[in-house]
Amino acid sequence: MPLHVPPAPAPALRSVLTALASPTAVREARTPSLLRAQGPVTPELPLPVHVLDGTATRLTGWRFLIRCGERSVAAAETMLTPDGWAFSHFFEGPYIASTERALRQAEVMQQAYQPRLLSIPGLYMLALWLHGDCAADAGTGRLAATDLLVPLAPAPPGIAAHRPHRAAELLPVLTHRVTPAPLLGSPA
Repeated sequence: MPLHVPPAPAPALRSVLTALASPTAVREARTPSLLRAQGPVTPELPLPVHVLDGTATRLTGWRFLIRCGERSVAAAETMLTPDGWAFSHFFEGPYIASTERALRQAEVMQQAYQPRLLSIPGLYMLALWLHGDCAADAGTGRLAATDLLVPLAPAPPGIAAHRPHRAAELLPVLTHRVTPAPLLGSPA
């Protein structure tokens, strides 16, 4: 089944296109692959980025894979500001290839999904969130028990990257592993 990639908000896409056209933004990004890119670069596969906060999720941005020719060379992230969507930063690293791999895996699944990214800051973990409601607003929504989470590499120790898990099975493991940080001045 094909994935139903939600459209990014137009201002988010415009902010990435503007940053890509700015030699200063690209040079300051210090992403070697983006600096060495030969030919046109285009933002593709916009994915909403949600953060897991306890058991709730909240939209924090949109991530675009930046392609040059046949491969992704970097990613661009946008964030929501009081004035609307704004470019945040360019980056590269293992999550780019891992995201592409997880999306290819999801493309051949029997059920259709809406792809999103889910950040679990307490574990330094990122997962592809395959939301079962393809018509849902990509900026809202809760993790459904039947949604799939595909941990991206590098995954935390003991969690297999690229292995799909039902949210109902993986969330208890994740929330158990996230330990709250001690408050400043409190005994450890």
